[in-house]
Amino acid sequence: VRLVESGGGLVQAGGSLRLSCEPSENFLNFYTMAWYRQAPGKSRELVADIRLDGGRANYADSLKDRFTISRDASKNMMFLEIINLKPEDTAVYYCHADGAQRLRGRDYWGQGTQVTVSS
Repeated sequence: VRLVESGGGLVQAGGSLRLSCEPSENFLNFYTMAWYRQAPGKSRELVADIRLDGGRANYADSLKDRFTISRDASKNMMFLEIINLKPEDTAVYYCHADGAQRLRGRDYWGQGTQVTVSS
């Protein structure tokens, strides 16, 4: 099972980005998906997660105003939109998935996509 992130890059403060995550398995094989991030010298932290059946989303309290997680079942993709980017948002952003059905009990990580915000 692979999770492939895309959409990262170098952005000026105040700009926006949309990150994408495409799993190699159908959404039906996952329970939830999430975005995490890891800034230089810091531990990995949860940004947001989303239930793939009903679309219910949860966010880190400090990030919910500028981050929006979503999924498109027809495209089998998950997204993270970030607005009003700040230098402290600079991090590697990782896609994560919890397995369901035949993948139950397993979880998966993508390789990450770098987001760099310049001031």
